[in-house]
Amino acid sequence: MSGKIKFEMEFVVRASPSLLYQYMATPSGMSEWFADNVNSRGEFYTFIWDGAEEKAKLLSNKKPERIKFRWDEEEDDDAYFELRIQVDEITKDVSLIITDFAEEDEVDEGKMFWENQISELKQVIGSA
Repeated sequence: MSGKIKFEMEFVVRASPSLLYQYMATPSGMSEWFADNVNSRGEFYTFIWDGAEEKAKLLSNKKPERIKFRWDEEEDDDAYFELRIQVDEITKDVSLIITDFAEEDEVDEGKMFWENQISELKQVIGSA
């Protein structure tokens, strides 16, 4: 491993798991909150922010539970980012769990990125 640190974040989202899954697993859904635009061609996704493109490979997609990607330029084969839906058995609260990797000095920046993106997602689906 290249020194990347794995971190997880959990966000309670007031939405049905199926609705949430649509926003995290489809290019049109992800374009509404994750990136300015998202295109997919087979297992490869292109995320566009302010005109800059980042490509990622879809590693797994377990409907309607989780989706996992690895950035193309990622040299660390163990590093990925995953969005996973978890429903509490008792309360039925829906949580979105983010797993990501960052260099040690970029973990706080990575967490801030996800906090901003999930805040945007919650606004889009009316869960804010």
